Amino acid sequence: MAQARTSVHGKYQYPGKMTFEEYLEWSDHDTDAEWVDGEVVWMSPVTLDNGDLTLFLGSVLRHFVEHNNLGYVFCERVLMRLDTRPSGREPDVVFVAAGRRSILKKGYIHGAADLVVEVVGEESQVRDRQDKYHEYERAGVAEYWIVDAESEQALFFQRDAAGMFQPVPLDGNGVYHSEVLAGLWLRVDWLWQRPLPPLLSVLREWKII
Repeated sequence: MAQARTSVHGKYQYPGKMTFEEYLEWSDHDTDAEWVDGEVVWMSPVTLDNGDLTLFLGSVLRHFVEHNNLGYVFCERVLMRLDTRPSGREPDVVFVAAGRRSILKKGYIHGAADLVVEVVGEESQVRDRQDKYHEYERAGVAEYWIVDAESEQALFFQRDAAGMFQPVPLDGNGVYHSEVLAGLWLRVDWLWQRPLPPLLSVLREWKII
């Protein structure tokens, strides 16, 4: 049985280790944390720009996926349980292919999503670029995007035949082409525009409206 939360300096903190099942019982929708090696790891609040960028990426991916009947897209606060570390991560955006619906459980995803997007913040540089990179690679994520609006850098990795992430360059027009979502392409300079492009303009370029 999970113990009650205790408040420390305005934050809730769990006094000791817990199982994943206890973490699910203890946490709620407002718990901005991940579960790693049996410990609660608190996340810092996202900036307005990063939150806006996450919503943009989640929206365009969801429309593309729904239009092509490819599967499921989730944006923020969705727990992805990985047994290889073990950990329970909350990626910013995830895609799970329709044929892998069995990994969608009540309240979390059990296993590696097909595509994961992390929008990097100041305090998440090491976590997203190193810790999660290796966790996602080892767990079997097929495609991983790291987007850093502050430095205007987007990195795209696709899993090779040996199960390792390989960096994928943009084409000559500054466009990234997804492998997991066949036919999806992304103008990377969209990500640095402020305000971000209207959703309808992206969908028109993709010719799905």
